[in-house]
Amino acid sequence: MISIDFCRRMAAYNGWMNDKLYAAAAQLDGEARKRDRGAFFGSIHRTLDHLLYGDEAWMRRFTGQSLDGLSISEALFDEFALMHQQRTALDRRIVDWVEGLTPEWLASDFRYYSLAYRGTFVRPAWLLVAHMFNHGTHHRGQVTTLLMQAGIDPGVTDLPAMPDLPPPV
Repeated sequence: MISIDFCRRMAAYNGWMNDKLYAAAAQLDGEARKRDRGAFFGSIHRTLDHLLYGDEAWMRRFTGQSLDGLSISEALFDEFALMHQQRTALDRRIVDWVEGLTPEWLASDFRYYSLAYRGTFVRPAWLLVAHMFNHGTHHRGQVTTLLMQAGIDPGVTDLPAMPDLPPPV
């Protein structure tokens, strides 16, 4: 089981890292961001798009909204600036949503439909929230590697290095 404090920290980390990666990716031109670099989703742009898709799908599930219009196999955004704008707005929604969580909800079972596996599953809500944050961390790690290969250093990515925490002693 995870705590609400864990969710708050991960929501903050999610936003911090997304800001860092979009700033780093903005140093590349559109062609370089969209170049197939052999990653699972091919390009930096497409991997960032998939991250946005994943978080949007989980937030819709968690808030009882429809998944209509989402497709795991199609990009949500072709335009980087618009994708960045939506990413920022979604990160704010995640932070706000976490503030409404309760220990009871986290401990409850959650029924959801998976677009990837085309089936309905029931899992503990806390596990799915942890998965949402873990999924983001996983794919941001891929983006970090792709950026480094493109000559862009996104800087420190470690959770304990977040600016709102005291520096290590």
